Amino acid sequence: MSNTTPLVLVDGSSYLYRAFHALPPLVSSKGQPTGAVKGVVSMLRRLSKDYPTSQLVVVFDAKGKTFRDDLYGEYKANRPPMPDDLRSQIEPLHKIIEAMGLPLIIIDMVEADDVIGTLAQAAGTDGVPVVISTGDKDMAQLVTDKVTLINTMSNTVMDPEGVCEKFGIGPELIIDYLALMGDKVDNIPGVPGVGEKTALALLQGLGGLDSIYSKLDAVAELTFRGSKTMAKKLEDNKDKAYLSYTLATIKTDVALEQRYTDLKQAEPDNTTLRNLFVELEFKNWVAELDSGDNGVGASAKPSANAVAPTNRDASASPASEPVETEYETLFDVTSLSRWLDKLKSAELFAFDTETTSLNYMDAEIVGVSFAVEAGKAAYVPCGHDYPGAPDQLGRDELLAALKPILEDPKFKKVGQHLKYDANVLANYDINLQGIAFDTMLESYVLNSTANRHDMDTLALAHLGHSTIHFEDVAGKGAKQLTFNQIPLETAAPYAAEDADITLRLHQKMWPQLEHQPSLCKVFNDIELPLVPVLSKIERNGALIDVMALAQQSTEHAQTMDRLETEAYELAGEKFNLNSPKQLGAIFFEKLNLPVLKKTPKGAPSTAEEVLQELALDYPLPKLIMEHRSISKLKSTYTDKLPLMVNRRTGRVHTSYHQAITATGRLSSTDPNLQNIPIRTAEGRRIRQAFIAATGNKILAADYSQIELRIMAHLSEDEGLQEAFSKGLDVHKATAAEVFDTPLDAVTTEQRRSAKAINFGLIYGMSAFGLAKQLHIGRHDAQRYIDTYFARYPGVARYMDNIRSNAAELGYVETLLGRRLYLPEINSPNGMRRQAAERTAINAPMQGTAADIIKRAMIDVDAWLSASKYDAKMIMQVHDELVLEVAETQVDDVSTKLCEIMSNAVELSVPLLVEAGIGDNWDEAH
Repeated sequence: MSNTTPLVLVDGSSYLYRAFHALPPLVSSKGQPTGAVKGVVSMLRRLSKDYPTSQLVVVFDAKGKTFRDDLYGEYKANRPPMPDDLRSQIEPLHKIIEAMGLPLIIIDMVEADDVIGTLAQAAGTDGVPVVISTGDKDMAQLVTDKVTLINTMSNTVMDPEGVCEKFGIGPELIIDYLALMGDKVDNIPGVPGVGEKTALALLQGLGGLDSIYSKLDAVAELTFRGSKTMAKKLEDNKDKAYLSYTLATIKTDVALEQRYTDLKQAEPDNTTLRNLFVELEFKNWVAELDSGDNGVGASAKPSANAVAPTNRDASASPASEPVETEYETLFDVTSLSRWLDKLKSAELFAFDTETTSLNYMDAEIVGVSFAVEAGKAAYVPCGHDYPGAPDQLGRDELLAALKPILEDPKFKKVGQHLKYDANVLANYDINLQGIAFDTMLESYVLNSTANRHDMDTLALAHLGHSTIHFEDVAGKGAKQLTFNQIPLETAAPYAAEDADITLRLHQKMWPQLEHQPSLCKVFNDIELPLVPVLSKIERNGALIDVMALAQQSTEHAQTMDRLETEAYELAGEKFNLNSPKQLGAIFFEKLNLPVLKKTPKGAPSTAEEVLQELALDYPLPKLIMEHRSISKLKSTYTDKLPLMVNRRTGRVHTSYHQAITATGRLSSTDPNLQNIPIRTAEGRRIRQAFIAATGNKILAADYSQIELRIMAHLSEDEGLQEAFSKGLDVHKATAAEVFDTPLDAVTTEQRRSAKAINFGLIYGMSAFGLAKQLHIGRHDAQRYIDTYFARYPGVARYMDNIRSNAAELGYVETLLGRRLYLPEINSPNGMRRQAAERTAINAPMQGTAADIIKRAMIDVDAWLSASKYDAKMIMQVHDELVLEVAETQVDDVSTKLCEIMSNAVELSVPLLVEAGIGDNWDEAH
């Protein structure tokens, strides 16, 4: 170690928690959680490459209490226990770090911060530069001219000047800052009433803690709010302040067995490393080891005895090599023309817009960015209007120059969530063509069960790169700036990086899709062609009757008042109907209702499912449920929908999301059209407010019992297929089989039970669940299920096969090849495993239904675009398409619509589509 090569100290505990919470969950085929391990190891590998000549030392917290717990019994008392899924990843992570040859330090009775502080001070005193890799703000107290912090999650570096810029004070006052404010996460008390602004005012005005307490009389002269009474608060809480100072101080004198100079990187144990990667199913790292790269700067020699990989993970790939970046900001026509030539000659370019709003109908373009090769990107500002902003190209001038390229399909584009950009460009009469790839959708098709497909998450998971986050440049909360207000020196790198990272993500993910033809087909034939279709539907919007909704809101308010009065009478007192604590007291202490379930803290639960069950037998819970239902409709729809009408179009414009649900179904927000109830009269009234424009009709076409039909196809059960092929009432036919009754003698109650069985079993319902739903004994429910499977043996075979195949492969597939991963299918936890098995049964049906409606939307859009009919799609909800059609053409359009939807895919049973026509959505359904 020299005086120019830094010692790199890694806060392993900080990494572990942040990787666990920031990255998508990942589980091996054996049920072992592995996401946090992969995240930490990815960052360590990156650090090894960023600091190839440095010594890396990884430090973790020890188990059990520390000296701080002895000082203050409530220290960290608010922290929840470590999740089991995180705890189980600690041991394998430690083993990997040791196999990589990196020194791993864990010292009892102190925290990782204290060990790092001790090593940093010792090295810094000797003149050796130190880099501390952490996300913990408390470490800022260690910063000196020799000690620097880096945060690989946010890609930021902090020296003494950086500490001043971030906190408003130097490193020497950080402990005082923490002592005054306290820390809710660590349960450090601080001084009550002192927040960030007050602490800064005190420290900047009077100095550190000792200085403040020696000048309490001067506190009232400071200009912050509450300064006149602050001196007394400080005096009354002096003990807390100094206790907090001690708790917040990172020790720099921990007794260590080795000096920093003794900590040396050992030769990686590549055999152990490979076996660990195989066990955790990190197939890409196994392949790298086999090719001679272990990611830590030493050549790998694979062992002949190493276990062959059996990976089934759908995870992100390992970190890429660091890429040198060259980002330009273009202010003039000459620079823009140079880049336009690059775009025209590129096989593919990444494109992104920066705007003033997430609402695509109102968003104004502030600038655009593009990239044609990894690391090289440009940002063209056109709408930054903060005081002192430099001259920029005019928006009209910029978009006029871009329009020919953006509208030409031969120029291929890739973006991250390009539907949004297409919608925004449409505001400026630009019809985006040539959408060749979308990284959000590539990620979604690769693994729909990953929690997030946003750029920040994908960049970290696939590239090992921490992007500049929007909050880093715009701030948070009420003071967050819109993009036009952000200075260009900050905005330009952020915007250019968006395009660069999009291109690099595509280059990383697309080869993974290409190697899996079925997934590639889902991307090319379903998800990507759906983007412009959804864009059209969103921009078409839906017309609503604002006055009708206002009347409904008034009536809802009156109903809620009546229900509250009735609830008070039943309870014998007034109470807050929305307070779980007050509900619990009324239900279980005053009225002695049965306790069906308890909260984790042992209190009687008043959760929704508990209320539903109590409502079957008791009037007050039933009233509460009714009140909540009306309240939700009022706040979510009747009050809110009129406020969402776009002032330009007079319509509401939802956003459809392709990359949210695991099964492939679309979801919608702002407003959410998927959750408007249809089984209740009040829900149907809301649908009545979705109306056709003058001279038009609403046409709604819905697949009939689509998931049962898919079950009949997938299971190849002759009985089910015959029922559908003959056009029988399938629930009645099932009732005839299960209850051994002639078809024409089936009662309404028997059909209802058969319907519950049909739909329950495709959702993997157990005898217990069926008994609960039908209010019958568990033995009777099991007898129904046994009889059902005896009559429909193909269904039983399908369910057995799908469970075993899912356990073997770790995933199931839809009819069209969409893959649905099941991380818990081999979990040692019985409840989790059974839940995954239920999902394995249902997901192919629900996912196939999603694929079918998406295919239908693409086909319907193609037909409408080629036809001369005055018709447009305005909504998609579950298995239903809703169109607005000229009144004189609605019958012809209805006939063709049903034909197209029925032929979206070919099944062994008919795909039945039922269409309705009306002046509003409810009439048409």
